[in-house]
Amino acid sequence: MVGDNIPVGVYPINKALELAREQGLDLVEISPNANPPVCKVLEYSKFKFDQKKKQKELKSKQHKIVQKEIRFGPNTDDHDFDFKLKHARRFLEEGAKVKAYVHFYGRTIVFKERGELLLLKFIQQLEEVGKVEQLPKMEGKRMNILLAPKVLKKK
Repeated sequence: MVGDNIPVGVYPINKALELAREQGLDLVEISPNANPPVCKVLEYSKFKFDQKKKQKELKSKQHKIVQKEIRFGPNTDDHDFDFKLKHARRFLEEGAKVKAYVHFYGRTIVFKERGELLLLKFIQQLEEVGKVEQLPKMEGKRMNILLAPKVLKKK
């Protein structure tokens, strides 16, 4: 047991509760899996407040992954391709993942090889800023790829 004005040591539960009551504080179990369990004499509401504060701080330090989508058709022209490539490059440089897909509608489903070539060309153009997480894969009427930003080494 640990606490202010209490010598550190192992106490029976009744004695620990009595010491806590004498000081007008609570007996809080800090580490229940230790042998013997570690308890502390302190104000429980303050303890809960500090825990919430730590959780909030950890949550604020987390990095959220953003995923942007770019849609192509199997007959996408070079100008449109370059325009979308520029956007994808910017997304990757900002740290977002990019999901690019070719959507086959109606009878265009017979041009699967065009869609695959388009996506492979897209991957090739972005290889200096992004790495491939998923190669072209057919899912229903869509052929998808997934690119993640490359981690640049800081000098």
